[in-house]
Amino acid sequence: MMNKIEHIGIAVKDLEAANEVYAKLFGAQPYKTETVESEHVSTSFFKVGESKIELLEATDPESAIAKFIEKKGEGIHHIAYAVDDIKAEMERMKSEGFVVLNDEPKKGADNKLVCFLHPKSTKGVLVELCQEIK
Repeated sequence: MMNKIEHIGIAVKDLEAANEVYAKLFGAQPYKTETVESEHVSTSFFKVGESKIELLEATDPESAIAKFIEKKGEGIHHIAYAVDDIKAEMERMKSEGFVVLNDEPKKGADNKLVCFLHPKSTKGVLVELCQEIK
């Protein structure tokens, strides 16, 4: 089952410029920056109380983030939910009729295993499931 909102992902054109804006907004610098080669993104994470915001910049014009920004512009890209057992949760999602975009979880940013649910099956929201890598 989903435990909590793990983070909200926001697609940005320029990570450095976005980091400046969000650092002013939150009064703090990102606690982590990371490149996820498999997803062709550079990311940064901010903590806001118990919540996290992930900023994502495309590193490849063919990446999902680049295509998202081209189609919709900068803004909220996904909502991520923490789960204890990502494989079990993926199976549960499939059994409930959701379209799971990954056959297997993959390594994501911030020490997580991740998978995504297609927005067409979640009323227009890209949902990410993530499990802490232990």
